[in-house]
Amino acid sequence: MGVVNRRNSAAHTSNQNKTTSIQLPLGIFGTVLAVLFIGFVAWSYQTIQPPPPKICGSLNGPTITAPRIKLRDGRNLAYKEHGVPKDVAKHKIIFVHGFDACRHDAYVAKTLSPVKKCLISIAFTTFSAIYFWNLYYLNLWWILQDVAEVLGVYIVSFDRPGYGESDPHPNQTVKSLALDIEELTDKLGLGSKFYIIGFSLGGQVVWRCLKYIPHRLAGAVLIAPVLNYWWAGLPANLTNEVFYQQKLQDQWTVRVAHYIPWLTYWWNTQKWFPSSSLIADSIDLLSLQDRELLPKRSDRKNHVAQVRQQGEHETVHRDLILAFGSWEFSPLDLENPFPNNEGSVHIWQGDEDLIVPVKVQRYIAQKLPWIQYHELQGAGHLFPHVDGMSDTIIKSLLSGK
Repeated sequence: MGVVNRRNSAAHTSNQNKTTSIQLPLGIFGTVLAVLFIGFVAWSYQTIQPPPPKICGSLNGPTITAPRIKLRDGRNLAYKEHGVPKDVAKHKIIFVHGFDACRHDAYVAKTLSPVKKCLISIAFTTFSAIYFWNLYYLNLWWILQDVAEVLGVYIVSFDRPGYGESDPHPNQTVKSLALDIEELTDKLGLGSKFYIIGFSLGGQVVWRCLKYIPHRLAGAVLIAPVLNYWWAGLPANLTNEVFYQQKLQDQWTVRVAHYIPWLTYWWNTQKWFPSSSLIADSIDLLSLQDRELLPKRSDRKNHVAQVRQQGEHETVHRDLILAFGSWEFSPLDLENPFPNNEGSVHIWQGDEDLIVPVKVQRYIAQKLPWIQYHELQGAGHLFPHVDGMSDTIIKSLLSGK
């Protein structure tokens, strides 16, 4: 009996040792998994966090070269003036630049045509031969004036928040930029009414102004305004059609900006697969006319480095989030801001625009009959660079026709 007990005791001890030898590795393995998981989460969090912006005027930040106004919340907006001095101007216009641009890209101001004005002599002479020679000679003297000077137009362009030399606005909303524009005009002393023109994504900003500050507007122009596929009132079959006409990489870029905006920075900076072709400035987004007009944008090389100098996230990434995020209103629900025809609203759109689909623009114009819709045949996204186009846009805005 004693032998049996010793055997049972030895067996029991052996089983305990086996159990201990099995549990110990499992405990270590679980700890390692937990550490790896925490490390992965920390790494992932750091990866999706955008770097802090390089604020203009801060230590190691870009130099301030433009005039700026300080907003009530302490931010600064950089601006640039064009045309006649505001003190003598008959018409004051705010120009809103598009995606990946800045105050220097004020196309309607920079592409206005010069106007020839002849200086004819009123002196007479008794010698007919000298008279005719004198008159012919003086008719060769002429001066050049921009359409802006002839019409008495003052145009101010500004860097939208984060772009160029305007301070970033991390809490920017659909409404906030409209209020920034209103404050800009007040600080510049432009009076109670002003015109506004927005190009491309800047056209979206004009929609916001029509919603939040319509009482301050004398007229408005949207040039190839970017659409939001999730605006209420747009037919699903129409938005689906134009949405899937985009490149696959752009479809996913827009989805991320709309559904998981906090992942926008990572999505557009990772190297595993293609992201936004718009951020990459892909030539595939340009129509035949756009490519022909590219040489007219050659002056951008002088300032393109300023556009994203404070950081990509506060410029192009935030643009995507605001442009394709959830809006608290839809342009299709807007009412006519000029019921007594005291002003006018215009949309200009090229029918071969590969960035902004013309079909949606037609639908919006149909649903808002108070908008004057101008569709240009054979035109792409860069049609404001066509000779004389800016003259036409400005004149139609000021005349209401």
